Amino acid sequence: MKPFDFLNSISYKKNYLMHTEVEEKEYVPFLTNRGLSYYPDTVLQANEMNMRTSIDNKLAYDYLINIVRPRKRFSKWHKAANNNEVSLITQYYNCSESKAEEYLKILSQSQLDVICNSVLKGQNEQSSREDGRNPS
Repeated sequence: MKPFDFLNSISYKKNYLMHTEVEEKEYVPFLTNRGLSYYPDTVLQANEMNMRTSIDNKLAYDYLINIVRPRKRFSKWHKAANNNEVSLITQYYNCSESKAEEYLKILSQSQLDVICNSVLKGQNEQSSREDGRNPS
C-alpha cells in the first residue's frame, strides 16, 4: 500500500485501511502529516499529530480519519530543483549543495564555464579509462 492511499482515505474517500498489523507498519505518519499540511483546513490537525510522534500509527490514523472533513485535496508536492550548475560546483569543490549554492551567487559566468569544462573533461577521461580507451 502506498502512502498516498492513506492520505486519500483520510482526506477524501473515508474508507478505513488500517485492518492488519502490516498496514499499520506501512503507514508513515510523516508523509501523511506533510500531505495534510498543505491545506488551511487540515494544517492544525497535521501539526497536532506532529507534536505527538510517540503515539501508535493506528491511533494517529484513527484521529485523522475521524477529524478531517471529506474533501478532494490535491496539490503538487514541493521538490528540490535539480540545478546542473550546483551539481557541477559540488563535484569541483567537493562541498555540500548548500555551500555550492552560496558559491554560485559569487562566481562569474567565466568561472562557471571553467568549472563546467573541468568537471566534464574529468568525467569524459574517467569514462574512457573505464572503457579501456586512451583519452586524447
